[in-house]
Formats: sequence, structure tokens, C-alpha cells
Amino acid sequence: MQEYLSIYDILLTPIYLGVVFFFAKIYEKSKIQQHPEYKYFTTGLFVKILGAFALGCVYMFYYEGGDTTNYFQSARAYVNLASLNWKDFLEGWFGDPTKTTSWFYFNEETGFPVYWHRDHHSFFVVRLLIPIVFLGCKSYFCSSILTAAITYSGAWKLYRTFLNEFPKLRRELAIACIFIPSCVFWGSGLMKDSFTLSAVGWFTYAFYYFFILKKRTLSFGLQLFIAAFVILSIKPYIFFALLPGSILWLSNQQIAKIHNSTLRFLATPVLLAIGGSIGFISLTQMGDSLGLYKVDTVLERATIVQKDMKSEHYGGKSFDIGEFDASAAGVGSKAHLAVFAGLFRPGIWDVKNAVMLISSLENTYLLFLTIFLLIKLKVFGFFQLIRMNPLLLFSMLFSLFFAFSVGLTVANFGSLVRLRIPELPFFVSAIFILRHLYEIKSGKKVKF
Repeated sequence: MQEYLSIYDILLTPIYLGVVFFFAKIYEKSKIQQHPEYKYFTTGLFVKILGAFALGCVYMFYYEGGDTTNYFQSARAYVNLASLNWKDFLEGWFGDPTKTTSWFYFNEETGFPVYWHRDHHSFFVVRLLIPIVFLGCKSYFCSSILTAAITYSGAWKLYRTFLNEFPKLRRELAIACIFIPSCVFWGSGLMKDSFTLSAVGWFTYAFYYFFILKKRTLSFGLQLFIAAFVILSIKPYIFFALLPGSILWLSNQQIAKIHNSTLRFLATPVLLAIGGSIGFISLTQMGDSLGLYKVDTVLERATIVQKDMKSEHYGGKSFDIGEFDASAAGVGSKAHLAVFAGLFRPGIWDVKNAVMLISSLENTYLLFLTIFLLIKLKVFGFFQLIRMNPLLLFSMLFSLFFAFSVGLTVANFGSLVRLRIPELPFFVSAIFILRHLYEIKSGKKVKF
């Protein structure tokens, strides 16, 4: 792994760790008296960095290279180019991504990017990583520390959003938003998922304050715009699930303000229909930005991907929800299987290797929690409680629709465990919140 690691990884990594934790501890102490939840801040950051290190080690020493090392190699080539020709560097970093001539800026001395302009989603991640790798002194692990620290902000903002609505669930929501193993591993290092997971947290936080709490400041507006831009630039399909859920969240928030039960009953279908229509029209108008996931082609793409991913060269790491055609009826017939796969697979029964085992234990535990609550709340009460809080409803809508989308369009476990992580903080938070609401309603303590 000499092409990825250098002497700086040994010499500078302890220094970077010390500096990051020094400032994190200062920040934690400045907040903890007024906000007790900050007792989790430094611990969460430590776990995040540990996840970034684990990701790097697995890819370097188990897989012998992959996405994370390719992103690092690409960003490092640009940093090397900056020291040779500043003008060419700026042209390559900020210039027209369709220009193939910029490839000739690189040579054996700079190294060559792996991800190039033709894959504009991956290249956007390279653009984000260039200043990080520069500040990390071209060290993989120092760059991983900085990436983990920067993207941790999104997880923390999501945690604070849920906590503002449910302040008694400090520990439970910290587990859901910060400490889920899959999110820690796949969403901390030099990967697309680190930036998109963080952007989802920022988007939810900014949407909550800007639209729900009506704090219409420039700061929240910019946060919302930047988060949406990052998601659309890297993984547009996340926005495909996020936007309709957000609009329905806002619609449901307005419904909750209607005190007259009869009027609320009459207004509910109207406002939800309006919200759903706005979401659908918005996604339709954003066809170019959504790329392969635009509304008029997404069902056809789902059938193609399913057939491809079930081919034999995936070596038993694929799963099958059955054949379906690219129609609403065909997709609807597989909805339950897609949602189950997106939420709870791979399970113990799917394990083929050590990496899958870790994910399967997490999923199996989550499945038992969900079944437990469905039994306790008698199914109908489960969905009745969801309607009590607009944020809870949004969390369930987003996580279920996202699970459906991923379960429908992915048939390989290796991809599934990574692609599903945006839904996990929302679904796990919703499960803990439902347990809390059940305890209030029944007067009984539930332990799991």
C-alpha cells in the first residue's frame, strides 16, 4: 500500500488527532453547562474518526484498494499539480468538467486521477477532497481525520434537531444519529457517503429551523441550499426521497396547528394532496439534476438494475425480490419486499463473509425492535402514534420510501449496506421515539 501511505501518516496522524480532540474538548466544555447533550460530542467525534480509520484499513489491507483509495489518489494528484502549475490546477479544479485536455496537466510526478470528469458525481467528491487532502499534507489518515471531523457536523445537527422535539431522549437519539455502526463505518471516511450523510443531516436541520420553526434567516437558507446542492451533486436519488417527505412534513405541520377536530379531518387529505403534488411536480421539473433517477425513467431503471445485479458474477452476494415490470402495478407488487430489504437486510440468514456479519447483527436487532413495537402497539396504534408528531411522520416517510427505493433498485448486499445508511438515523430515531410515546401512553417502561 505504498502508493497510498507515506511517512506523514506515521508522523502527523497523532498530531492531527491531538489538535482535533483539543478543540473538540474546548467546544464541548463551552456548551455542556447549558446543553447536557454535549457530553456525547467528543465521544461521537472519536467514534467517527475511528470509523474512518477502520474504513481505510479494510479497503487497503482486505480489499487492497477501492473507492476510498481512488478518491484519495485523485485528490492528491490535484494537490501535486498545484505545486507545479497553479493555473492548470485551478483550471482542473474549477474549470469545465467536459474538457478532456486537462488530463494532460498530469504526469508521473503528479500522479493521475482515477475519477475523471465523465463521472461527474464522483468528480464532485474529488473537488471537495482536494482542500482536505491539501490540509492533510497528502496523508491518507490525516485527510480521513479532517473528513470525519467535517462530516460529523451533519450528524450532530441531525441529533440536535430530533432532540429539540424530544429532549428526554438524549441517549437514545445519540445512538440513532451518531453511533449506528453502519453509518460510522461507511459514512466517515473518504467516500461519497460521508458527504451525503452529513448533507442530509444539515438539510433536515436547516429545513426544520427555516420552515417548521420559521426562523427565516440567511444562515438557515444558505445551509438548506448548500446541503441540497451537495446531495444533488453526489447522489441525486437521496433527494428523490428527501424532497417529497420534507414537503409532506411541512404540510402535516400545518395540519397539526388546526385545533378543531372536524376541520382538521377535512383539511388533512387536501393539504397532504397539495404537498404530495408539489413534491412530485418539483421532482419532475428537476429531471436533469436527478439524472438517472428522474421520475419518468426511474421505474425502468429499477428493472434493469435488478436484472443486472442478480447475475452470477456477484458470487452469491446478491438477493432477489422477484421479477417485476416497469409499471406502478409491477413495482407496487414488490413494495413490501423492497422495503423489508432496504430496512432489514442482510440478515443473519444472508451472511457470506465477516463484513456482512456485522451489518446483519445490526439489522436483526433492528428487526426485533420493530416487531416488538408492532406487537406492543397492535399495528394500528403503531401508525396512530406516528401521526402525533410531524417530525416523526417525516422520519418514517423518508426512511420507508428510501428503503423502498434502495431495496427496489439494488440487488447486491455489498451495495445495499452502504447505500441505505441515510435512512438509518431517521428510522432508528423513529423507533426510539415510538417507544417513548408508548411509555407515555401506557405508563409502562419498555426495555430493549
